[in-house]
Amino acid sequence: MSYKMKSLIAAALVSWSAAGMAAEPIKIGVSGPFTGGSAPMGVSMRDGVKLAVAEINAKGGVLGRQIQLVERDDEAKNERGVQVAQELINKEKVVATVGYINTGVALAAQRFYQEAKIPVMNNVATGSVVTKQFLPPDHKDNYIFRTAANDTIQSAMIVEEAVGKRKFTKVAILADSTNYGQLGREDLEKALAVKGVKPVAVEKFNIKDVDMTAQLLKAKQGGAQAVLTYGIGPELAQIANGMEKLGWKVPMIGSWTLSMGNFLDNAGKNGDGATMPQTFIQDPNTPKRKAFIEAYQKSYKVERIPSPVSAAQGYDSIYLLTAAIRQAGSTEGEKVREALENLNEKVEGVVTTYSKPFTHDDHEAIKAGIPVMGEAKNGHIVQSK
Repeated sequence: MSYKMKSLIAAALVSWSAAGMAAEPIKIGVSGPFTGGSAPMGVSMRDGVKLAVAEINAKGGVLGRQIQLVERDDEAKNERGVQVAQELINKEKVVATVGYINTGVALAAQRFYQEAKIPVMNNVATGSVVTKQFLPPDHKDNYIFRTAANDTIQSAMIVEEAVGKRKFTKVAILADSTNYGQLGREDLEKALAVKGVKPVAVEKFNIKDVDMTAQLLKAKQGGAQAVLTYGIGPELAQIANGMEKLGWKVPMIGSWTLSMGNFLDNAGKNGDGATMPQTFIQDPNTPKRKAFIEAYQKSYKVERIPSPVSAAQGYDSIYLLTAAIRQAGSTEGEKVREALENLNEKVEGVVTTYSKPFTHDDHEAIKAGIPVMGEAKNGHIVQSK
């Protein structure tokens, strides 16, 4: 065979393999709890992500490639989250991962993405430290981003509602024993201190606890005018139901998780009036939100999204990530991170329209002023008056 012929064959093989590679899907990991008490958040997030991907793929994908989601149930367990991260990175070769519902799982698992220089878009976990694990001078670049309202923002809103707006001077804090609950409790205490208020009781409970009598009695005996909460749906419902059993009713004002379907369903009328920060309420008050809500309801055959905040933030996280991949012209982690930190295009999301949401030193897309206060009413969340 002549040298020229060999060269032609080699060139043909290179172009053939390049074409084959170009058609390969872009793999994005989705990690969250799809079973257990945190499942309303995990499932809603995943389903919001799937809606966004279906829309993007229908329009030709990104860089001429389809997006392929690789879903894993992390069961809200730190050790399972670590396994999932390693599997998605090493076996599945994802170019990015979205998810993390539970702050503890995020803190345990996202270090593997940082080491691999692969971006993570935290779209639900709100612990204030989540995006601050890998900051300078120890780390030149940070691969951890977020599209949820962190607890520094939320705790300030909770305290403003209780102390600023409602003029309560005596409040109790009830928080679960997870990283999420305890880090949120710390943020609440700091925000209260700014207003010169010290809680009359600070009580802890565990996941799956069904009797909050002891904690509520401490709050009642301290003269609490409101109970400030950091937990998830099932246990928050036990707090509301526990108050009813004691014949003691004071407002519940807590983190965004008071909007979870399993709080609203398990607490019933006892949950009415509970107030919480929300980045998204299931209200079709803009064309984008209306289209999103209707698409979710049609696709998943539900009237009420189990966790509207999780679904919306999941949806938006994919649009931000794909905008960065498109701008980078690459799925290489370092280039995608750089693009996220300097997005040129405005991205119309369900929560908000994102204009330069991230910089090199600020990986929080949701700023103070974006979330509003929501209120539980007849099994739904409405915007608080």
